[in-house]
Amino acid sequence: MADKLGRLAEEIKREVSSIIAKEVKDPRLGMISITDVNVSRDLSWAKVYYSQLGGEEERANTLEGLNRAKGFVRTELAKRLRVRHTPEIIFQFDPSLEQGAKMDALLRTLHVPEGDEGGHE
Repeated sequence: MADKLGRLAEEIKREVSSIIAKEVKDPRLGMISITDVNVSRDLSWAKVYYSQLGGEEERANTLEGLNRAKGFVRTELAKRLRVRHTPEIIFQFDPSLEQGAKMDALLRTLHVPEGDEGGHE
């Protein structure tokens, strides 16, 4: 059962990414990535995690846009998935991409002393 849910989650992830990128015409949904999907055991809901770089205001606008497109996304999913009941979609922000970018920036600020570029003498 867990394997079936995993496959369904991957399929939902792929399809939602495609639907948002190609079919949803909302300027608030610019550069976002669908990072993960968790599906409930009873298939009643699917949490769709997304990430984007930007500030708090952009994130709020994106979530608003995603929530407005939710019905359309679910209708399109119903056409594409081979399941009896299409799960309710719940969009949730995934901060991991943003945290990774911050970590990368922090690492770049570390100063490597001259003559110590990683080699042993």
